[in-house]
Amino acid sequence: MSAHPAVAPAPGTSRAGRDLPVAVAVGLGLLVAVAASLFIRKEVFGVVAIVAVGAGLWELTQAFARRGVHIPVLPLLVGDVGILVSAYVAGMEALFVAFVLTVGGIVVWRVLDGSGPAAVRDATAGVFAAAYLPLMAGFVMLLLAAEDGAMRVALFILLCVANDTGGYVVGVLIGRHPLAPSVSPKKTWEGLLGSVVLASVVGVLGVHFLLEGDPAVGALLGVATVAVATLGDLGESMIKRDLELKDMGTLLPGHGGILDRIDSMLLAAPVVFLLLELLLPATT
Repeated sequence: MSAHPAVAPAPGTSRAGRDLPVAVAVGLGLLVAVAASLFIRKEVFGVVAIVAVGAGLWELTQAFARRGVHIPVLPLLVGDVGILVSAYVAGMEALFVAFVLTVGGIVVWRVLDGSGPAAVRDATAGVFAAAYLPLMAGFVMLLLAAEDGAMRVALFILLCVANDTGGYVVGVLIGRHPLAPSVSPKKTWEGLLGSVVLASVVGVLGVHFLLEGDPAVGALLGVATVAVATLGDLGESMIKRDLELKDMGTLLPGHGGILDRIDSMLLAAPVVFLLLELLLPATT
């Protein structure tokens, strides 16, 4: 029998399997909304971050429920607010104290709902969710708390956008060699190189113009962001593959769910924060 002919992508659909016009429009809308919240008043961005992390937690709990794992939602959502607010108001120590309290709340809540192997499994998944989303996002709030926090968060977001954009464009145009075919078949080594180049350029320009710092710091930030953001993206892809999901949600047309947009940012946040603290320390 003859092989089936290759099916051409539908008009407006990219090689990456997304409706490109819709994805671009939604992406630009998100950037405008985030920028507006960030520069109108920093606390407004904090509210946006809390809502985004809460939505990501909801998506993750729904995804895990497909495998019979029932994460305690309420203590997680309360912890989301507590962790992010604590980080912004009182710093790193408060961030970790709030995280520990959230973990305790998750375990107690699940034990009160019944003990046994299922309780251990559900509580463990809840602790993972708390560490994966609000704890990592807390480092964005630490960036925000600095006197020039809006600029630091803007740089962080631009680095993550550059990572995604560089990888997507180069991967679609010339990507030939899969980066991790068993996890994310559409990611390529060429796309990774595109991410490194664009994120490094954005890092150099961002550090120079936004923070008036050494461009070499920007180049380092670009490379580091791509490294950890790629791991974050691949990590979420592994979770989705195990759960047999294409996307974590449907809240963002052309992109999937909230968690599909912030997965790479979550792991990048602590790395960007720590590098900036070490190389361009801020006042609070």
